[in-house]
Amino acid sequence: MKRYIYPFGVISVCILLFVVINNNYLSNLNRHFSVNEKVPEIALKNPKGKNIRLSKLRGKLVLIDFWASWCGPCRRESPNVVEAYHKYHKRKFTNGKGFEVFSVSLDKDKSKWIEAIQKDRLVWKNHCIDEFKKARALYHVKSIPYAILINGDGEVIAQGKELRGIKLHLTLDKYTVD
Repeated sequence: MKRYIYPFGVISVCILLFVVINNNYLSNLNRHFSVNEKVPEIALKNPKGKNIRLSKLRGKLVLIDFWASWCGPCRRESPNVVEAYHKYHKRKFTNGKGFEVFSVSLDKDKSKWIEAIQKDRLVWKNHCIDEFKKARALYHVKSIPYAILINGDGEVIAQGKELRGIKLHLTLDKYTVD
């Protein structure tokens, strides 16, 4: 019987190491910007093929939302982002007038991307597709959904899990002045 204890002990240690290593890896997939750090410019094509720039939204609170039509968790989060957009779009904030969403899709199939925008009723104007993974690389995005909230000066005020579900609304409420 003692012969079998050693292999099971080794297997258990290997499984434990695998879980610890992967949890550390998964928690560090996306780059975390420092609070008040300015984010880099994003300039990508919208559904009509025109270039749109993140910097055009200066002066507003902006949720930079990395997502894709094929991403189940992204699509499940869409109704929450739509609700936040309607609720906060015209509000005033401590460092921004109004709230906008800047959607960065990691889709490869443009037709599925456009179909998802329509189906999920993503009514804001700022949709772009990261066909050549420029923004994804610049922002070090390894997993989606991933979001960054910036103020009117383009500085990070929140990111990651604190911008999903009800936490998005609570974060926006912290900066609301009216």
